[in-house]
Amino acid sequence: MSSTDTLTPSQTSTNAQVLDATTHANIHDKLARALGIKTAQVNAFVKLYDEGATVPFIARYRKEKTQNLDDAQLRALEKSLNYERDMATRRLKIIELLSTQGNLTDELQTRIDNATSKLELEDIYLPYRPRRRSPAAKARAAGLDIAAQAVLTQNVTPTDALADYQVQSSITDESGNEIEVDFSDIEKQLAGVQAIIVDEWTQALDLLDHLRSSFSKTASIVSSVASEEKREVGEKFKDYFEHSESLARLPNHRLLAMLRGRQENVLGLKIEGENAPFIEKIIKHFEIDAKAPTERQAFLTEAASSLWKDKWRPHIEHRLLTEKRLTAEAAAIDVFANNLQHLLMSAPAGRKVILGVDPGIRHGVKMAIVDAQGHVMLDGEDKPVIATVYPFAPDNKMTEAKVVIDELLSTYNVDLVAIGNGTASRETDAMIKEILAANDALKAKAVIVNESGASVYSASELATDELGNLDVSVRGAVSIARRLQDPLSELVKVDPKAIGVGQYQHDVNQAQLADSLDKVTQDSVNAVGVDVNTASPAILAHIAGLNKNVAQQIVTYRKEHGAFDSRESLKNVPRLGAKTFEQAAGFLRIHDGSNPLDATGVHPESYALVDSLLAQTGKALPEVIGNDGVLNSIDTTALAANDENVSVKAILDELAKPARDPRPEFKTANFREDVNSIKDLSEGMTLEGVVTNVTAFGCFIDVGVHQDGLVHISQMANDFVADPMNRVKPGDIVSVRVISIDEKRGRIGFSMKPEAEKPARPAAKPATANVTNNDENTSRPRSNRPAGDKRPSKPKRQPSSSNNSDSRSKAPRAEKAEAPSKMGTFGALLQEAGVTKVKK
Repeated sequence: MSSTDTLTPSQTSTNAQVLDATTHANIHDKLARALGIKTAQVNAFVKLYDEGATVPFIARYRKEKTQNLDDAQLRALEKSLNYERDMATRRLKIIELLSTQGNLTDELQTRIDNATSKLELEDIYLPYRPRRRSPAAKARAAGLDIAAQAVLTQNVTPTDALADYQVQSSITDESGNEIEVDFSDIEKQLAGVQAIIVDEWTQALDLLDHLRSSFSKTASIVSSVASEEKREVGEKFKDYFEHSESLARLPNHRLLAMLRGRQENVLGLKIEGENAPFIEKIIKHFEIDAKAPTERQAFLTEAASSLWKDKWRPHIEHRLLTEKRLTAEAAAIDVFANNLQHLLMSAPAGRKVILGVDPGIRHGVKMAIVDAQGHVMLDGEDKPVIATVYPFAPDNKMTEAKVVIDELLSTYNVDLVAIGNGTASRETDAMIKEILAANDALKAKAVIVNESGASVYSASELATDELGNLDVSVRGAVSIARRLQDPLSELVKVDPKAIGVGQYQHDVNQAQLADSLDKVTQDSVNAVGVDVNTASPAILAHIAGLNKNVAQQIVTYRKEHGAFDSRESLKNVPRLGAKTFEQAAGFLRIHDGSNPLDATGVHPESYALVDSLLAQTGKALPEVIGNDGVLNSIDTTALAANDENVSVKAILDELAKPARDPRPEFKTANFREDVNSIKDLSEGMTLEGVVTNVTAFGCFIDVGVHQDGLVHISQMANDFVADPMNRVKPGDIVSVRVISIDEKRGRIGFSMKPEAEKPARPAAKPATANVTNNDENTSRPRSNRPAGDKRPSKPKRQPSSSNNSDSRSKAPRAEKAEAPSKMGTFGALLQEAGVTKVKK
């Protein structure tokens, strides 16, 4: 398990059981300090968590116990708790192993206690890990340890130290198993002695720490093309064919790009650094220069060189690269999780009649209409309202297609047309708009919808269960319509990795990625809540306390017994026990049921409290819900002190705005009608687009030309942008300006900066100009530096590619874009990141 592996609740519970009270207390104190919260808050969370409470439930219904920790804080606490428990368990195991071996010292105990990561723990234990077939173990088994100790402690030549050595006829290891070794001649015996000395020196952990720290500051990572045949097939990695930069300053996304290139056998990677200075430090540490005679000194010097080159340097390189990789993977997973969260929480169009359109050319444009509840609409003969038209080449049946679509829009009073953004989307969009413009009676509006993953859903088992009467090719149109209606309910049916908002998603730890995305989905679903009488098993499975089996049991029970009339009736569902009900009930909504509270976020455990609040008003519940005047008049002084779970204020807030949807208001981007492909773009053109993905080095924008363009971090604003996620989110509608076009490779560079004015020539400037900071920032595009940085806009030398070029590189000027092949332009930046963002 790597140093950032996450554990399942059952695993962490098992680990928790083997730890003593002092260890638990130390972990809780450490987490409190690290997260900037109180130890009492950590203790409260851990108690609830170990009792089986979920994070959404604790965040929503146990705020009083955790003193108002929100879901983000709780997720961070959950992750850190699992990691620290796992590490504490491994720490105990290593101490036990060292004790059994008789190798545990006070110094080792201190190092183990102070270790901050599992990688560090394993480093401490590495020299003591049993290796029965290592050269040193074989030499010891052959009786060469006496000669090795003589060389280390006596002024004797290695040859003299071996003078009394007798070659053994048979050699066995510690378990009594015979091993095959050959120490018959002096050269092999000397090699065995040296192996023992090197193995003993590996226990100098303080020296190893020092060398690792020094090496990490000077080492470089070097990438090269694996072979000449790979130059063409590995075109997207060409910036790494001959590339070198500081390992310490290597950005996360570039490391992942290099690792992907190596995985695809396009690139070779190696760590470069000096050897001599580190060998000298080993020689100095073991005082080899003071050893005599000369033959002994030379022999030990050779051993020092072997220790560095054969043992420590490979180990240090592996650890440094592993630490960088784990950090990069964690950052990539965070980017994916953030993007997914904002995509899931996109604004829903709501209860509208929608025509879903899955564009295509050769196979036609597939269409289906869903009603306000998301069900496929039926015609007068109870047949699904679906259609396929062929307006484009080679069929070119445009007139016939327009008639069919006009009839669908008119007959079924369609409110919105959801058009998938894949192949032929802009041509289909133009056709739909022509139909709408030609018929004033039509009220529908066309909207482009991200269709990533719709084909995956269409062929899934869930789609077969939901839309078994429809052909696979038409199911995508239904999904596209539902995505516009309620993105959350539809997107949870698709594996997040198929949605396309990740960065290097196939290169990171898949278990950690899946766990992170699952938590994001769970938080999003519970933040919104679901209608238990219309929800699919896919979305119900993400409700706190539920799983796929219980979710399916709910749907099956609903089909057999009809709609649920109350939350209380959920207790009749098989496998839905008391604890599950406690966790899930508050997030399950029942509209038009027997109890109006069942349609709100008030938990059933607080219904009695609501009754006592109503008693003060003398009014019925329907008169109180949404009535701020009445709710504000309630005296909560006596009640608040008696409630230890959720504050009365939280209940009153929920009654004031029952089941409030936290998602933003629905709005759409207006793509330019004269821009349908990359061929229609020109530098300087201003467009409206939708943010589809946010990465560490910028964001991708869909402007309706079948491939997204990149706004590099240096082009996001005139002031310093530390994190693109702080400026834009997936789904945001933004205005961008085209600054570079590489039609051959399908790449577009955008800028979100206000269009710069051409700077006046120095000779034309007045002697005393009254220039504000804003004028300074907008006079020309500048490198992405912090506000207030007074360095010249054009430095005398360009920054090297190894010095954080993703955040400091020069942006191309609006009035004259650089050639795509130059560093700093969009093409180079995108290649530098190892990313190609092309729609299919």
